Amino acid sequence: MDYYLSAVRLEELKKELVELKTVKRIEASDRIKKAKEYGDLSENAEYENAREEQDRIESRIEELEDIIKSAVIIKKATQQEVVDIGSTVEVARNGEKKKVIIVGSNETKPEQGFISNESPLGLALLGKKIGDEAGFKSPIGKEVSYLITKIGE
Repeated sequence: MDYYLSAVRLEELKKELVELKTVKRIEASDRIKKAKEYGDLSENAEYENAREEQDRIESRIEELEDIIKSAVIIKKATQQEVVDIGSTVEVARNGEKKKVIIVGSNETKPEQGFISNESPLGLALLGKKIGDEAGFKSPIGKEVSYLITKIGE
């Protein structure tokens, strides 16, 4: 599976991975070691918490390694005729206009206009041109349609 990321986001994830492997992993290991010193592990809440934290860290490390390995860098769309990942798109619906930027699912911030290429609107916009209608079914089953008025800044 490809993960679409900006170069900045990829660097953030790489830094997080290094932090998890070099600092957090060691901290979790130390917590487990200390908790074992308290004796009976069957009734040791500190030990259980430390093991759960270690499991969360290891899961996140696996997830980050997968994302980084499968990362596809989103380049700012230079071709402005067709909507693609990285495009800034102005759409209109019921007389109201809004601007959205198509990004990978790891960078979505809908409240700031960054929508996933996998979201219903993102999927509907991909491959469309200015003047095209981008229609989709909302999560509640309602048909929604946007008119593409501009592609690019």
